[in-house]
Amino acid sequence: MTKRILKIELARAYSPPAADDSYRVLVDRLWPRGVKKADLKIDAWMKELAPTTKLRRWFNHDPERWDEFCKRYFKELEENAEKVSELLSNAAHRRVLLLYGARDERHNQAVALKQWLEKHTANLTKSR
Repeated sequence: MTKRILKIELARAYSPPAADDSYRVLVDRLWPRGVKKADLKIDAWMKELAPTTKLRRWFNHDPERWDEFCKRYFKELEENAEKVSELLSNAAHRRVLLLYGARDERHNQAVALKQWLEKHTANLTKSR
């Protein structure tokens, strides 16, 4: 099977959408405050790929907890392979744009999810 390279980018949900063919996925468990659903222009809202409420509350966007947050979140993702596969299938050969609502652009679940996907995509696509 050919190895599929997945191009993944990130954007805040509050940024205006670009006019491109990206597969736009909101990866927050909660809808971003103050954003109308019609304005976000998403292809999917994959709440199931967001950290659990318990983990999200524990992390609370504290950069000092980032490394431990990533370990715990990656474990959750490994246990949720079905939803990860769904994301990959739906994205087909399009660029994936992970949308998030957090203010911190370096320490949020979309950053961690991108890291995890880039590391594991080859293995996931081979097993499908």
